[in-house]
Formats: sequence, C-alpha cells, structure tokens
Amino acid sequence: MAASRPLCPPAGTSAVHRSQAPIPACGTARVHARPAVMPNFSEQADQISHETPPMPATRDTFERRTFRATVIVLATLAAAYVLWQLVDLLLLLFACTLVALILLTITNAIRRRTRLPFAIALGVSVLGLLAIVGGAFTFFGTTLQGEFAELATRLPAAWADVEARLRGSTTGAALLERAQGLAPSGQTLVNAVTKALAAVGGALSGLAIVLVGGLYLAAQPTLYAGGLLRLVPTASRGQVAETLDAVTVSLRNWLKGQALGMIFVGIATGFGLWLIGVPAAWAIGLVAGMAEFVPYLGIFVAVIPATVLGFGQGTDTGLWTIAVLIGVQQLQGNLVMPLLQNKMVDLPPAITIFGIIAAGILFGVAGVLLATPLTIVVLVMVRRLYLGEEKHEVLASGDAPPPPPPPTTSGD
Repeated sequence: MAASRPLCPPAGTSAVHRSQAPIPACGTARVHARPAVMPNFSEQADQISHETPPMPATRDTFERRTFRATVIVLATLAAAYVLWQLVDLLLLLFACTLVALILLTITNAIRRRTRLPFAIALGVSVLGLLAIVGGAFTFFGTTLQGEFAELATRLPAAWADVEARLRGSTTGAALLERAQGLAPSGQTLVNAVTKALAAVGGALSGLAIVLVGGLYLAAQPTLYAGGLLRLVPTASRGQVAETLDAVTVSLRNWLKGQALGMIFVGIATGFGLWLIGVPAAWAIGLVAGMAEFVPYLGIFVAVIPATVLGFGQGTDTGLWTIAVLIGVQQLQGNLVMPLLQNKMVDLPPAITIFGIIAAGILFGVAGVLLATPLTIVVLVMVRRLYLGEEKHEVLASGDAPPPPPPPTTSGD
C-alpha cells in the first residue's frame, strides 16, 4: 500500500515553487488552482486600510489636505467666474436647445402619424414652419403693414389729444408740468435711440444664430445628448439622464401650453380692440401675442398703445379699451391658463413672477425672455436632485399619479 502524501510539507522545504501553484496550508485539503485575474486596486486599498492601523496625523498630512482644499476652492471659484463671463453664450445655447426641442416635438408627431424617416420628418417640420410663417406674412402682411403704419401715425396725434384733455383740468395740468420737468434731453434721446438700434441689430443676429443652432441640435440630438452624458461620472450618469429626461418633458409641455396661450392673447386682444373700433387693433394683438412668450407680459405690452389710441378716439372708446384688456387678462388668468395647466404644465404663478424678476436682474433682457423655461429647469433639478421626489417633472395635475390610499387601521 502506497504511503499517503503528507498534508504538510517537510521542514526546511519551500511551500511555493516557481513552477507550481501554492501548496495549501497545513491541515487543509488541496483545492484546484484558479486562473489569475487583474487586481482590484480599490479592494486592495480597502483591505490594506483595514489591516494596517491608522498612522497618527502628521504636519505633512495636514498641509497636504489644506493645500488640496485650497486648490478645490480656487478651482471652483475660477469655474464660476468663467461661467459668469460666458453667461450670454450659455443663454444663447439654452435658446438653441428650446428651438431644437420645438423642432423635435413636431418631428416626432409627424413620425408617429406617417412613419417617415427622421431626416425627412425633420425637413417636413422645418419646411412646414417656414410655410406657415411665410403664408401668414403673405396673407396678412399688407394688412399688418398698414396697421403698424397707422399705429405710428396715430400715436402722436392721440397723445396730443390726451395732453389737451389733461390741460383742461388743474390736476392734469400739474401732472403735465411735472412730467415735462422729468423729460429727457435731446442728447439723451439720441443715445437711447442709438442703443435701441444696436440692441435690435444684436437681437436679429442672435435670433439667426438661435435658429441655425437649434436646427443643428435637432438634426443630431443623440450625438449631443450622448456627448453631454459622457462628461458625467459613470456612477451618476443614470440619475443625470433621468433628470434630463424630466427637464425635456417639462419644457415640451410648457412650450405647448405657452403657444396656445400666445394664440389666445393675440386673437382675443386684436378681436376685442377691433370690435370697439380701436385703430390698428390687429397689430396691437400681434404684439401682445408675441410678448406673451414671457407670461403676463403680453397684456402689459398692449396697454400703452391701446389705451392711447382708445382715448384718442374718445373717452368712451378709451374706457372700453381698458375693459377689453382687463377682460382678456381675466380670461387668460382664470380660465385659459388653469385649463392649460391641467393639461400641459403646472408652474405656480408666484414662482413664475419672481423667476422673471430674478432672471431680469441677473441676465437682463435675455434673462427675462428665457426666465420661465430657466425656472422650470431649476425647479425640476431641485425636485429631482435635492428633494429626491419621484414625480420630478413639472407636469399638469391631471398627469400626476393618483395619491396613495390612506392607511387602514383595524378597529378593536
């Protein structure tokens, strides 16, 4: 009978040979040798940190930590400064994103109904928008041109008539004298006109950049979205992707609701002023509808020219003008917007107003124009990343999930 192989190596012999696997420890059974794998440095570091007792803090370690913290703070401040210097570019990029979102929304709607390829559907959406805008200017351009010309002609005469009426009373004359004392000088007016023309030129060039940039973003959305996600650490990539999806849904719903609100304000204002005989009614309605892109701004933009022209036609027409504007504002605030909020997006009015004010203070006119979508983005990120809410989209109340049933308690 052959002698059994000892479990323990003889004294003086090496337990591990260069060409053999390690011999099991004394008193243990032999196991099959497993192939070597790549080392996991994180696990090794954790193991070493658990096995090795912590060294007492030294002055060198404290200095290194202080240096590292200082570098992080300085880098954060430098990044914040660079972003603040590039705020105009970032706002322009955000506007391009909104245009791309509009085009993609229309494109996806076309694809759902026609099964067209993406490129063809995008081209159809762009051509369709151009056809709608061009057709509107073709059919209504002459009328609107006459309306704006009449508005520019009648405003000075209407203001002169209002001024004459004010001079007929003691209080009105005192107000006019005080207003004339506050009137700007000729050089101030020239400087203001020059700045206004420069602002108009910059706005037109910015609009062209926004349209072209939005078209490029809409043409390759996956490329830019994937590139943005690659900048995020892998551990946070899923959460960031979910947050961006929530922002997209909320902005798309807001754009739909805002478009309907703009159409209502423009048509209701123009029709109401036309009905009571205010000159250039449809031009004022168009301006009010376009200005309604910034919530609550459309009616206030229409107040000055409509009131001046209305009182220029007579006291009764002026009072009816004020009544029409108040009626449109009430219908919008109490009927149209609640319906849109129930179907599209629910954004509290107080948050909207203070968001517009804050964006105007920080970013100027561009901030006012983009205040509401920026507020939506911030609100979604706060709900999703800070509060950790599952329903993080700024959706309508009708889209929200039903509340959980109340807990039932068993009676004794």
